[in-house]
Amino acid sequence: MKIIGIVGWKNNGKTTLIEGLIAHFARAGLRVATVKHAHHEFDMDHPGKDSFRHRAAGAREVLVSSSRRWALLHEADGEAEPALENLLAHLSPADLIIVEGYKQHAHAKIEVILNEQIAPIIAETDPNVIAIATNISGLATALPTLPLDRPDQVAAFITEKLALAAPHLKR
Repeated sequence: MKIIGIVGWKNNGKTTLIEGLIAHFARAGLRVATVKHAHHEFDMDHPGKDSFRHRAAGAREVLVSSSRRWALLHEADGEAEPALENLLAHLSPADLIIVEGYKQHAHAKIEVILNEQIAPIIAETDPNVIAIATNISGLATALPTLPLDRPDQVAAFITEKLALAAPHLKR
Protein backbone atom coordinates (compact mmCIF):
# COMPACT_ATOMS: atom_id res chain seq x y z
CA MET A 1 0.00 0.00 0.00
CA LYS A 2 1.51 3.33 -1.09
CA ILE A 3 0.64 6.32 1.09
CA ILE A 4 1.41 10.02 0.68
CA GLY A 5 0.33 12.59 3.21
CA ILE A 6 -0.61 16.17 2.45
CA VAL A 7 -0.16 18.35 5.52
CA GLY A 8 -0.26 22.03 6.30
CA TRP A 9 -2.12 24.56 8.31
CA LYS A 10 -5.76 25.55 7.80
CA ASN A 11 -6.67 27.35 4.57
CA ASN A 12 -3.32 26.71 2.89
CA GLY A 13 -4.65 24.86 -0.16
CA LYS A 14 -4.37 21.21 0.89
CA THR A 15 -7.79 20.17 -0.40
CA THR A 16 -7.35 21.97 -3.73
CA LEU A 17 -4.01 20.22 -4.27
CA ILE A 18 -5.51 16.86 -3.30
CA GLU A 19 -8.35 17.33 -5.78
CA GLY A 20 -5.81 17.93 -8.54
CA LEU A 21 -3.74 14.92 -7.49
CA ILE A 22 -6.76 12.63 -7.40
CA ALA A 23 -7.84 13.74 -10.88
CA HIS A 24 -4.31 13.28 -12.26
CA PHE A 25 -3.81 9.80 -10.81
CA ALA A 26 -7.34 8.65 -11.70
CA ARG A 27 -6.78 9.71 -15.34
CA ALA A 28 -3.54 7.73 -15.25
CA GLY A 29 -5.42 4.58 -14.28
CA LEU A 30 -4.58 4.44 -10.59
CA ARG A 31 -7.13 3.46 -7.96
CA VAL A 32 -6.96 6.29 -5.42
CA ALA A 33 -8.41 6.39 -1.93
CA THR A 34 -8.28 9.24 0.56
CA VAL A 35 -8.37 9.61 4.32
CA LYS A 36 -9.21 13.04 5.73
CA HIS A 37 -8.60 13.90 9.35
CA ALA A 38 -10.99 16.32 11.03
CA HIS A 39 -10.08 18.10 14.26
CA HIS A 40 -13.66 18.81 15.12
CA GLU A 41 -16.99 17.09 15.21
CA PHE A 42 -18.34 16.43 11.77
CA ASP A 43 -21.45 14.80 10.45
CA MET A 44 -22.15 13.32 7.05
CA ASP A 45 -25.74 12.67 7.97
CA HIS A 46 -28.71 15.04 8.01
CA PRO A 47 -31.56 15.44 10.49
CA GLY A 48 -34.72 13.80 9.28
CA LYS A 49 -33.01 11.17 7.14
CA ASP A 50 -33.57 7.54 8.15
CA SER A 51 -29.87 6.94 8.83
CA PHE A 52 -29.74 10.00 11.10
CA ARG A 53 -32.80 8.76 12.94
CA HIS A 54 -31.20 5.30 13.38
CA ARG A 55 -28.10 6.91 14.95
CA ALA A 56 -30.20 9.22 17.10
CA ALA A 57 -32.10 6.18 18.38
CA GLY A 58 -28.81 4.63 19.53
CA ALA A 59 -27.38 2.55 16.67
CA ARG A 60 -23.60 2.34 17.08
CA GLU A 61 -23.09 1.80 13.35
CA VAL A 62 -25.27 2.59 10.37
CA LEU A 63 -24.41 1.41 6.90
CA VAL A 64 -26.18 3.22 4.06
CA SER A 65 -26.09 1.54 0.68
CA SER A 66 -27.35 2.10 -2.85
CA SER A 67 -26.40 0.92 -6.32
CA ARG A 68 -24.00 3.89 -6.61
CA ARG A 69 -22.18 4.05 -3.24
CA TRP A 70 -22.18 2.97 0.36
CA ALA A 71 -21.04 4.58 3.59
CA LEU A 72 -20.49 3.32 7.09
CA LEU A 73 -21.08 5.71 9.98
CA HIS A 74 -19.55 4.60 13.27
CA GLU A 75 -20.25 6.33 16.57
CA ALA A 76 -17.06 6.53 18.65
CA ASP A 77 -18.97 6.97 21.92
CA GLY A 78 -15.98 8.35 23.79
CA GLU A 79 -13.48 5.80 22.45
CA ALA A 80 -9.99 6.99 21.65
CA GLU A 81 -9.61 8.20 18.09
CA PRO A 82 -8.57 5.24 15.94
CA ALA A 83 -5.01 5.05 14.66
CA LEU A 84 -4.48 5.74 10.98
CA GLU A 85 -3.47 2.10 10.43
CA ASN A 86 -6.82 0.92 11.81
CA LEU A 87 -8.69 3.24 9.47
CA LEU A 88 -6.62 2.18 6.47
CA ALA A 89 -7.61 -1.43 7.14
CA HIS A 90 -11.23 -0.50 6.28
CA LEU A 91 -10.32 0.71 2.77
CA SER A 92 -10.62 -1.39 -0.35
CA PRO A 93 -7.36 -2.13 -2.19
CA ALA A 94 -5.92 1.00 -3.82
CA ASP A 95 -2.78 1.91 -5.74
CA LEU A 96 -2.38 5.12 -3.77
CA ILE A 97 -3.85 6.46 -0.56
CA ILE A 98 -3.69 10.22 -0.06
CA VAL A 99 -3.93 11.20 3.59
CA GLU A 100 -4.94 14.75 4.49
CA GLY A 101 -3.85 15.68 7.97
CA TYR A 102 -2.38 13.20 10.45
CA LYS A 103 0.62 15.46 10.94
CA GLN A 104 1.95 13.29 13.78
CA HIS A 105 1.89 10.00 11.86
CA ALA A 106 5.15 8.61 10.43
CA HIS A 107 4.40 8.41 6.69
CA ALA A 108 5.87 10.35 3.77
CA LYS A 109 4.29 13.80 3.56
CA ILE A 110 4.27 16.87 1.38
CA GLU A 111 3.72 20.12 3.26
CA VAL A 112 1.55 22.80 1.68
CA ILE A 113 2.55 26.40 2.35
CA LEU A 114 0.42 29.16 0.85
CA ASN A 115 1.73 32.74 0.80
CA GLU A 116 3.47 33.92 3.94
CA GLN A 117 2.01 31.76 6.68
CA ILE A 118 2.38 32.70 10.32
CA ALA A 119 2.37 29.12 11.62
CA PRO A 120 5.65 27.22 11.92
CA ILE A 121 6.86 25.15 8.99
CA ILE A 122 6.03 21.53 9.81
CA ALA A 123 9.05 20.22 7.89
CA GLU A 124 11.36 21.87 10.42
CA THR A 125 10.34 19.33 13.06
CA ASP A 126 8.97 16.41 11.00
CA PRO A 127 11.57 14.29 9.18
CA ASN A 128 8.74 12.56 7.26
CA VAL A 129 8.09 15.69 5.18
CA ILE A 130 9.81 14.93 1.86
CA ALA A 131 8.89 18.09 -0.08
CA ILE A 132 7.05 21.38 0.15
CA ALA A 133 4.34 22.46 -2.29
CA THR A 134 4.14 26.24 -2.25
CA ASN A 135 3.41 29.39 -4.20
CA ILE A 136 6.33 31.20 -2.54
CA SER A 137 9.31 31.58 -4.84
CA GLY A 138 12.68 31.17 -3.18
CA LEU A 139 11.40 29.54 0.02
CA ALA A 140 14.43 28.85 2.20
CA THR A 141 14.46 25.07 2.62
CA ALA A 142 16.72 22.15 1.82
CA LEU A 143 13.70 20.10 0.73
CA PRO A 144 12.48 19.95 -2.85
CA THR A 145 9.92 22.68 -3.52
CA LEU A 146 7.03 21.98 -5.86
CA PRO A 147 4.65 24.46 -7.49
CA LEU A 148 1.42 24.41 -5.50
CA ASP A 149 -0.65 25.38 -8.55
CA ARG A 150 0.74 22.51 -10.68
CA PRO A 151 -0.67 19.24 -9.33
CA ASP A 152 0.76 17.43 -12.36
CA GLN A 153 4.29 18.31 -11.22
CA VAL A 154 3.50 17.34 -7.64
CA ALA A 155 2.06 14.06 -8.98
CA ALA A 156 5.25 13.42 -10.99
CA PHE A 157 7.29 13.88 -7.80
CA ILE A 158 5.01 11.47 -5.88
CA THR A 159 5.15 8.95 -8.73
CA GLU A 160 8.94 8.93 -8.63
CA LYS A 161 9.30 8.91 -4.84
CA LEU A 162 6.76 6.12 -4.29
CA ALA A 163 7.62 4.19 -7.47
CA LEU A 164 3.98 4.21 -8.52
CA ALA A 165 2.90 2.20 -11.51
CA ALA A 166 -0.43 1.71 -13.22
CA PRO A 167 -1.39 0.41 -16.66
CA HIS A 168 -1.62 3.90 -18.15
CA LEU A 169 0.80 5.76 -15.90
CA LYS A 170 3.60 7.30 -17.93
CA ARG A 171 6.96 7.15 -16.17
